[in-house]
Amino acid sequence: MTDTLIVGGGTAGCVLAARLSENPDHTVRLLEAGPRWLAPDGFPAELLDATRLPVGADALWLWRYPVTLADDGVAITGNIVRGKVIGGSGAVNGSYFARATAADFAAWSRELGSSKTWSFDSVLPAYCRSERDVDFGDRPWHGRSGPIPVRRSMNPVPLSKQFATACAAVGFPAIPDLNEVSGSVDGVGPVPCNTEGGNRVSTASGYLLPVLDRPNLTVQADTSVVRIRFRGPRAVGVDVLHDDGTETLWADHIVLSAGAIESATLLLRSGVGNAEHLRALGIPVVHSAPVGAWFTDHPEIGLDYQLGAPERATVPMEYVLGLDDIEIRPYTVAFTPGVQHLGVALMRPQSAGVLRLRAADPAIPPMIEHRYLSAEHDRTRLRAAVETASEVLQRMPAHVRTEPMPGPPRAADAWLHANLATSQHLSGTCRMGPADDDRAVVDELCRVHGLTGLSVVDLSVVPVPLSRGPQATTVMIAENVADHLRR
Repeated sequence: MTDTLIVGGGTAGCVLAARLSENPDHTVRLLEAGPRWLAPDGFPAELLDATRLPVGADALWLWRYPVTLADDGVAITGNIVRGKVIGGSGAVNGSYFARATAADFAAWSRELGSSKTWSFDSVLPAYCRSERDVDFGDRPWHGRSGPIPVRRSMNPVPLSKQFATACAAVGFPAIPDLNEVSGSVDGVGPVPCNTEGGNRVSTASGYLLPVLDRPNLTVQADTSVVRIRFRGPRAVGVDVLHDDGTETLWADHIVLSAGAIESATLLLRSGVGNAEHLRALGIPVVHSAPVGAWFTDHPEIGLDYQLGAPERATVPMEYVLGLDDIEIRPYTVAFTPGVQHLGVALMRPQSAGVLRLRAADPAIPPMIEHRYLSAEHDRTRLRAAVETASEVLQRMPAHVRTEPMPGPPRAADAWLHANLATSQHLSGTCRMGPADDDRAVVDELCRVHGLTGLSVVDLSVVPVPLSRGPQATTVMIAENVADHLRR
């Protein structure tokens, strides 16, 4: 019998496994569906290199999901990916490691009522524990000895420099540290990145691999969890599938850290979700809960342009411009050869999405509907943001290849749909909230309402849209909850 069994060796799962196994009397088993390596230098070069996004069609370390981004009479469809490897999406992403803002945590706390567990002051120590900030580690709001190195580009490529100069010419202030706890969040600044020596540093290499020799820690890769087993309302184990067949693993406490998509689908397959939907799929209902009924993500409009000759390799994004709930991103990677891409992302959308099972079979991906642009607020904000981004491009100056956005709102909205993409920051499928919140799946300590022995600790639980990319906050969530799980 394992004390804590963690499903998912991604960003959050690696943190939890490392922190919980610090107690030699507490046994921890971590299950990962994808592969693992025993040392950071054993990772494939594509995963190590922070200048590459190893998410191509031939990549073997990805979950792939078809999605519907929007539907205004014509469905806008696409595909999203997640890391299926030790380290999860943090092992394949752009190494963006900016914190959520104080305003995000004020909104998070309002969703919980009187709780202070997720106030900015409460979570700041967890952020600091996670990081080794090489630029600002001497500041009281930063960490200098954590597992994740954080640095900003000291020698940005010309494209990034031109973007920052253009933002200044338009009148936007410079923000040297996007993770600063005070001051304005509006302005242009270098992106904090979790890199070292040009390599991507995920929580696998930062947290987990250095402690693999602990006798109370077992890491089991290439192992898929099919469902959770219950005795009454208590979770007691999981059924798994691996190369040697199937087996059931028993535990005193089970933590789902498989990400906002897989944690939710595992709950649904195990009978925790909308009772009517589950019965229609032939799944016995264990507990009725709004799993997958609400999620959020960052819609992103893409502007393609050309600006000079190809540049040396660097992290995918060295600078960003933040404007309240907008983030404008000059990507340094060329998604199309010879063409640069400027992303215009809405960070606090009012539109919310839905995730449901298509079938009880784990091999069939869920239905994921983002429902982007369904709120007028979101369309209005993105129209204004595209105008701002276009002004910055004119100052660079750049040859814009994307057709200009029309002026009339109806035509502009059609243009937004035609140029719509996603930041792939899906969160909130197992939303946190009090027991009387009909959208809440877990409580403020990430325990599943109405059940015992079962928690969800990853981006699934975030109850509000986040104003920054989610990686640093996912690490913080695991750090923060690990403190409570150890008590």
